[in-house]
Amino acid sequence: MKTIAPAELQKLLATQPGLPLLDVRTPVEYAEVHVPQARNVPLDQLSPKALFDAGQLPKGQPVYLLCRSGARATKAAEQFAREGFDQGIVVEGGTQAWIEAGLPVTRDAARVISLERQVRIVAGSLVLTGVLLAYFIHPAFIVLSAFVGAGLVFAGINDWCGMGLLLAKLPWNQKSGCAFGSCCEVKH
Repeated sequence: MKTIAPAELQKLLATQPGLPLLDVRTPVEYAEVHVPQARNVPLDQLSPKALFDAGQLPKGQPVYLLCRSGARATKAAEQFAREGFDQGIVVEGGTQAWIEAGLPVTRDAARVISLERQVRIVAGSLVLTGVLLAYFIHPAFIVLSAFVGAGLVFAGINDWCGMGLLLAKLPWNQKSGCAFGSCCEVKH
């Protein structure tokens, strides 16, 4: 997988502002803060083939991929490769590294809880609920805590989080539409 440092990409964007840069975070995360040239295509709606077929991405040229920290952009690059497009380049460290490098961003006044923090809040709440129910109601409720713990271990090992995918679909994580319009509705 190819990567690029934020400062290096910024230099490219300064000379070629039309370079394809996709931010694969949720619409709410994107609306909160994003690289000005980035277009939002949430990972769960990403279809490289549809974007290329619609002429919204140039064939045979690099497509720069960005998320919060790099994990979702890596998944997007893997999806590009699976669909036969090997030009996905991940921005190292994602939007966080971009901001830490002091590069320009567009910010919305509204603050949002990141998807990663939402997962931690929900997982922690479920574990605590399972423990409390097991203590006060019936010991069998400890299974809830064990299930969530096993899910977190699975997510850590496989870098795939079902809870995160579910949370991304909730209404508060769907604030704005995709910059590409109807092409983002194509599911893979």
